[in-house]
Amino acid sequence: MTYSSTLAAGRGQYMRRNQNTTKYSSAEKAIGPVSNTVILIVLACLLGLLYLTQVTKTNSFGYEIDSLNKEQQALQQEHDELEVASARLQSIDRVKQSKPASELVSVAPSATIQN
Repeated sequence: MTYSSTLAAGRGQYMRRNQNTTKYSSAEKAIGPVSNTVILIVLACLLGLLYLTQVTKTNSFGYEIDSLNKEQQALQQEHDELEVASARLQSIDRVKQSKPASELVSVAPSATIQN
């Protein structure tokens, strides 16, 4: 007996000349409809959780942005008030040092009106 015939005999089947020694099974393995449904439900739940985490992150950033906008408006209002106060305080000194103000003549009351 030759080596190849002993291998074929050891497998329990007789192989003819020019035949493939491997078998291919055409049976496809698939999951059932219940498994498909369970997998789809789990995937939908995971996508829902992902969506919720993104929405809550966006909302929390929205609250931070809103509080920063309010703080910016308050600081802008305070800045405007300080500019007005600064201009008011500087205007008195500017008027005193201006050329027309220095050319003014002080007038003493000459008489009083009596009823």
